[in-house]
Amino acid sequence: MVRPGAGPDRPGGRLSDTRLSGGDRAKAAAKLMLGWVALLWLLEVVDVASGHALDGLGITPRTPSELVDVVPAAFIHFGFGHVAANSVPLLVLGFLAALGGLRRFAAVCALIIVADGVGVWLIAPAHTNTAGASGLIFGLFGYLLVTGFVERRPLGILAGLLVAAVWGTTFLAGLAPTQTGVSWQGHLIGLIAGVGAAVVFRRRRTSAGAVA
Repeated sequence: MVRPGAGPDRPGGRLSDTRLSGGDRAKAAAKLMLGWVALLWLLEVVDVASGHALDGLGITPRTPSELVDVVPAAFIHFGFGHVAANSVPLLVLGFLAALGGLRRFAAVCALIIVADGVGVWLIAPAHTNTAGASGLIFGLFGYLLVTGFVERRPLGILAGLLVAAVWGTTFLAGLAPTQTGVSWQGHLIGLIAGVGAAVVFRRRRTSAGAVA
């Protein structure tokens, strides 16, 4: 949203999260995303209680000092309505993406958040303040949309098609440059970053046919 204004297994150790059972992965993914969304709401409570002091962590484009806000901006929102609008898609898409392993999910989110934040800093309109999780959400949408095709996994392809069927129209509308107060630039860059993350972090099949 835009506001005008300024590992591997170790002997004797636990298995990596890629070796967890499906049920354990689902529980870990659910806990992570519920905690993530709860954090966003907590930060907005703090923001309101402090007279919106956290809004300054949004990204003002092409101001060198604002580069430090590239990551924090993905966790800051402009009001409870803004948080509410992002909560459900982040919870659902994040949960689906995290089923592939928490370490991989963390890497995917880091790439999307940094790429999206830097992209907004570069091309967003002057004198705007951009913050919110929507860039990450668009990135996760792009990631889920193509990762099954990239890895040639039928279940992944099915998941991507289901996500497109449920939210495709909504996400396309979010790319329209005519919406007031919405960073379509951040949405577009996030989407591209998510597709890129699916390629960068794809799992490769071994000669035995297993996914590495």
